[in-house]
Amino acid sequence: MWIAMGCVGALLLAWAVFRRVRATERRAVGAVAFVEAEVGRRRAELERREAAVAELESERRRELERLAGLTAGQARAEVLLAAELEARRAAAVTVREIERRAQEDGEARAREIVAGAVQRLAGEQTAETVVSVFRLPGEELKGRIIGKEGRNIRAFEAVTGVNLVVDETPGVVQLSCFDPVRREAARLTLEVLVSDGRIQPARIETVHARSLREIERLCTRAGEDALLAAGVGELEPELTRMLGRLRYRTSYGQNVLGHLVESANLGGLMAAELGADVALVRRAALLHDVGKALSHEVPGSHAAVGAEFARRWGESAEVVHAIGAHHGEVEPETVEAVLVQAADACSGGRPGARKESVEAHVRRLERLEEIAREFDGVAKVYAMQAGREVRVMVQPELVDDLGAQVIAREVAKRVAEELTFPGRIRITVVRESRAVEFAR
Repeated sequence: MWIAMGCVGALLLAWAVFRRVRATERRAVGAVAFVEAEVGRRRAELERREAAVAELESERRRELERLAGLTAGQARAEVLLAAELEARRAAAVTVREIERRAQEDGEARAREIVAGAVQRLAGEQTAETVVSVFRLPGEELKGRIIGKEGRNIRAFEAVTGVNLVVDETPGVVQLSCFDPVRREAARLTLEVLVSDGRIQPARIETVHARSLREIERLCTRAGEDALLAAGVGELEPELTRMLGRLRYRTSYGQNVLGHLVESANLGGLMAAELGADVALVRRAALLHDVGKALSHEVPGSHAAVGAEFARRWGESAEVVHAIGAHHGEVEPETVEAVLVQAADACSGGRPGARKESVEAHVRRLERLEEIAREFDGVAKVYAMQAGREVRVMVQPELVDDLGAQVIAREVAKRVAEELTFPGRIRITVVRESRAVEFAR
């Protein structure tokens, strides 16, 4: 009986425990369901709020686009552009600072090179004038130079194109002409005539022709001396001769051949400092003004004329380019061409090197001759007496007496229209006929 009662009690205890466990399970399931419901509710609330925020953001963006007049893509592009411009501005400031420093350093270095080259080369300055004084061994020679009724002096001036001034100054006569080559030829002619003693029109022509040949020989010698002084190798004979002719030429009062030698030495010194082709710079600098020996004969600037002349006589393309570019008419493409420009500027720009008044006077005289030379039938033209007279020699078989008068009037009219000058200029047209026969 006691056993039965114990079994019943155990069963009752087990049942009570089972019910308690079931109740606990139901409470747990209810709690989980509640939590899940709460989570679902809160998720829904969050999604609703996110949708509301997105709507507000979209509405705010639309309002901003309406107020700004830009779409989001456009605004983004503007922001990126502003950032890019800011970056470029900062980069430009940096680059400008670098360039400024480089320019300062480069200018300092350039000044150092140019100053060193100029200090190492002390070239002489030669100022040419338009008058040469010729000393006579005796005062009685003045009458023989003038000749009977002035025929000798007229023939001398007609042949040489130089004004011969015989005044009361004892023991001297003056040769006046703006062209130094022509003046030197006349001086040599007068020297031979005076030493010989035979002064007459026919002999004046013979001696003058011989003097012109002597001038050509002296020009060749001067060109060879210039090559040696400038440290340049051999040139073609015609180039050397043309270079030597510049010993009698001036530019703004500066002797052109001396200027070329000085430029060659300056250019060589600067090229050596910069590591450029020294020989090329010296050669191009020595030849850069060779066109001035031809500028009266060939149309065009002396830079272009000189470059073409050098090319025709076998100079290299680099030398020809440097000659043509030394005044900026052609853009310099090489360091050597720039150095030729610099050497030319250094030689011509140093204090006391050039005189503007002399060059302006010479150019006016050259223009006087050019105007008269443009007329048909004109053989020779000479500007004389410091530009106060122009003598025009015409070909008698092409121009008659009436035509000579017309030429004189037209030349005077052109000169008055184109040139500015003090006082007046006398235009003399000479028409001379000669008959020559030989007795056998």
